[in-house]
Amino acid sequence: MPWLGRRKRQLAMATGSAALAADAGQSSVCAYMAWIALGGIVANATFHIAWADPVAAICLLPIVLREAQQAWNGQPCCA
Repeated sequence: MPWLGRRKRQLAMATGSAALAADAGQSSVCAYMAWIALGGIVANATFHIAWADPVAAICLLPIVLREAQQAWNGQPCCA
Protein backbone atom coordinates (compact mmCIF):
# COMPACT_ATOMS: atom_id res chain seq x y z
CA MET A 1 0.00 0.00 0.00
CA PRO A 2 2.75 2.56 0.68
CA TRP A 3 4.18 1.98 -2.79
CA LEU A 4 0.71 2.22 -4.33
CA GLY A 5 -0.01 5.46 -2.47
CA ARG A 6 3.25 7.03 -3.67
CA ARG A 7 2.65 6.00 -7.27
CA LYS A 8 -0.93 7.30 -7.19
CA ARG A 9 0.28 10.59 -5.71
CA GLN A 10 2.90 10.96 -8.47
CA LEU A 11 0.32 10.22 -11.16
CA ALA A 12 -2.17 12.63 -9.58
CA MET A 13 0.41 15.42 -9.63
CA ALA A 14 1.31 14.66 -13.25
CA THR A 15 -2.31 14.62 -14.41
CA GLY A 16 -3.73 17.20 -12.00
CA SER A 17 -6.42 14.78 -10.81
CA ALA A 18 -7.91 15.71 -7.43
CA ALA A 19 -9.79 12.40 -7.29
CA LEU A 20 -6.60 10.41 -7.73
CA ALA A 21 -4.85 12.55 -5.10
CA ALA A 22 -7.68 11.78 -2.65
CA ASP A 23 -7.40 8.08 -3.47
CA ALA A 24 -3.63 8.25 -2.87
CA GLY A 25 -4.27 9.75 0.55
CA GLN A 26 -6.72 6.99 1.39
CA SER A 27 -4.19 4.37 0.29
CA SER A 28 -1.64 5.89 2.67
CA VAL A 29 -4.13 5.87 5.57
CA CYS A 30 -4.98 2.26 4.75
CA ALA A 31 -1.28 1.37 4.91
CA TYR A 32 -0.87 2.98 8.34
CA MET A 33 -3.91 1.15 9.64
CA ALA A 34 -2.73 -2.16 8.21
CA TRP A 35 0.73 -1.82 9.81
CA ILE A 36 -0.77 -1.04 13.22
CA ALA A 37 -3.21 -3.96 13.03
CA LEU A 38 -0.48 -6.30 11.81
CA GLY A 39 1.72 -5.26 14.72
CA GLY A 40 -1.01 -6.23 17.18
CA ILE A 41 -1.59 -9.56 15.52
CA VAL A 42 2.13 -10.39 15.37
CA ALA A 43 2.64 -9.44 19.02
CA ASN A 44 -0.32 -11.62 20.01
CA ALA A 45 0.80 -14.59 17.93
CA THR A 46 4.51 -14.38 18.74
CA PHE A 47 4.59 -13.36 22.38
CA HIS A 48 1.11 -14.61 23.38
CA ILE A 49 0.15 -11.16 24.59
CA ALA A 50 -3.64 -11.33 24.66
CA TRP A 51 -4.07 -7.58 25.04
CA ALA A 52 -1.97 -6.67 21.97
CA ASP A 53 -4.95 -6.69 19.58
CA PRO A 54 -7.07 -4.34 21.72
CA VAL A 55 -4.08 -2.00 22.15
CA ALA A 56 -3.58 -1.95 18.38
CA ALA A 57 -7.27 -1.11 17.95
CA ILE A 58 -6.92 1.78 20.40
CA CYS A 59 -3.89 3.01 18.45
CA LEU A 60 -6.07 3.08 15.32
CA LEU A 61 -8.68 5.22 17.03
CA PRO A 62 -7.05 8.65 16.44
CA ILE A 63 -6.69 7.93 12.72
CA VAL A 64 -10.29 6.76 12.41
CA LEU A 65 -11.65 9.70 14.43
CA ARG A 66 -9.71 12.24 12.37
CA GLU A 67 -11.00 10.74 9.13
CA ALA A 68 -14.55 10.64 10.48
CA GLN A 69 -14.39 14.26 11.65
CA GLN A 70 -13.10 15.43 8.28
CA ALA A 71 -15.86 13.52 6.47
CA TRP A 72 -18.52 14.82 8.86
CA ASN A 73 -17.38 18.42 8.31
CA GLY A 74 -17.37 17.90 4.54
CA GLN A 75 -13.67 18.62 4.21
CA PRO A 76 -12.12 17.29 1.04
CA CYS A 77 -9.34 14.76 1.35
CA CYS A 78 -5.79 16.01 0.83
CA ALA A 79 -6.80 19.67 0.77
